[in-house]
Amino acid sequence: MNKRPAAVAATAVALALTLAACSDSGGSEDSTGKSAAGTTVSHIHGLGLDPADQRLYVATHEGVYTPDAKGEPELVGDSKDDFMGFTVAGDRTFYASGHPASGGNKGLIKSTDAGKTWKSLSLSGESDFHALEFAHGTVYGYDSTNGVVRTTKDGAAWKDGAQLEALDIAVSPADPAVILATTAEGVVRSGDGGKTFAQGQKPVMAFLSWSTKDALYGIDTSGGLNRSTDGGTTWKKVSTVPGGQPQALTAVAAEHVLAATQTGVFESKDGGKTFKERLAVTSSGGH
Repeated sequence: MNKRPAAVAATAVALALTLAACSDSGGSEDSTGKSAAGTTVSHIHGLGLDPADQRLYVATHEGVYTPDAKGEPELVGDSKDDFMGFTVAGDRTFYASGHPASGGNKGLIKSTDAGKTWKSLSLSGESDFHALEFAHGTVYGYDSTNGVVRTTKDGAAWKDGAQLEALDIAVSPADPAVILATTAEGVVRSGDGGKTFAQGQKPVMAFLSWSTKDALYGIDTSGGLNRSTDGGTTWKKVSTVPGGQPQALTAVAAEHVLAATQTGVFESKDGGKTFKERLAVTSSGGH
């Protein structure tokens, strides 16, 4: 009996659970975003450091947060919308997607003041990008509404690529045509800008982040952090990120990694060998 379908099915379930954790609605907080214990952060969808001041930004189900002077989560701006795809593109410049608090889809939005205010660029009401990357002057997105990899240079006109069931994408820092995506069958690779993808290759990853040519990071569904120095052909496990199931991963530089799990946002400056908690995560009731 071929055991591969069962293994793929199990992995698909794990990835589905990870995705579900990123897209649930509801919560126990009031309109101020504070519970009895104070501000809570849960369901993280994206991480990044602003190059302008190295401040940490965390995109969540309840808005974008940054640690205050005491290391407690502080809401950036006044938006409590659900931020899904999120990426830092430059000094004080972020791209994001997700859902307004009132419902619907945000399409592609952009902030040039470090998340305080946002401007709609395109696809408002139409698309929900669960993964966004900015590289080579291009926004790369995985549109969860139709399962299509899409790219845009100006934020308005989009090129549609392949359709696939994925959770995350990563773009080669050396080659704008090389895109990786995480699927239940493993990491799939495109060499033509997302038009086509080859068959998935093990190991299976939940999230990817590619900072420099020889520093591609992947985190599996149980929080195992892996690194590839050859663009995903081979992988070596580095460590296990504290806190269980992963929620987001961002490689800031070759040795500088941010990872979010069920219990917090963790930072490593030694290539993932050791991690320090940057922000605590509280699981809210009803999520």
